[in-house]
Amino acid sequence: MNIALIGYGKMGQIIERFAIERGHDIVLKIGSNNLSDLTVSNLKKADVAIDFSLPDAALKNIYTCFDANVPLIVGTTGWYGQLQEVKDECLSNNHTLLYGSNFSIGVNLFFHINQVLAKVMNNYPVYDVQVEEIHHTQKLDSPSGTAMTIAEDIIENLDRKKEWVNELDGKVSVDVLKQDQLLIASERIENIPGTHTVIYSSEVDEIEIKHTANSRAGFALGAVVAAEWLQNKQGFYNISDIFNF
Repeated sequence: MNIALIGYGKMGQIIERFAIERGHDIVLKIGSNNLSDLTVSNLKKADVAIDFSLPDAALKNIYTCFDANVPLIVGTTGWYGQLQEVKDECLSNNHTLLYGSNFSIGVNLFFHINQVLAKVMNNYPVYDVQVEEIHHTQKLDSPSGTAMTIAEDIIENLDRKKEWVNELDGKVSVDVLKQDQLLIASERIENIPGTHTVIYSSEVDEIEIKHTANSRAGFALGAVVAAEWLQNKQGFYNISDIFNF
């Protein structure tokens, strides 16, 4: 495949390495120094684009790829408030987009385990639950997209939780946490690729599941695998669609 990389920071460079190792060509690299090169004509050189840029650039990048009619992998988070709008545009005009809060294979296995555990714990109301996430200080959005997915999957399967509330570095967004609110406790610490933990606690014990990323390589490899899966497909997809659980 010919691949366009939108966002050529640390993640983009690791994606490039995996893509080349797997026999693909990088035909366009968009970083902070050449944003003006993200044009329809340049994108048309690619079979697929992979976006790991910044939250405030994501929508513009998506619509530019739509204008070029180039299938797009979106690993950038922080834009999901416009998710339905993007989905409608994608489907109504026969574009192709695959998005995900986390492209790591291990994290997607973790997502599945989290859903199964929440269904089981729905029968045991003595356990309260919270989500914890730690990332590097360069991560701009809070909570992480991964933590949001984890929380929303818990809420979908656990009747006693109705919404999530974020606490960043000890500063919570509400004065008092209600019983039906799920806390996502976020921390930003230097050089942490990403750690996510779900904790169910009662007076007598705790049950914990945890995923720790040792590097960003898992996210990058997953993005390339997703781009390969997207070949010859049309429509609007989530990263979970490529897995068979």
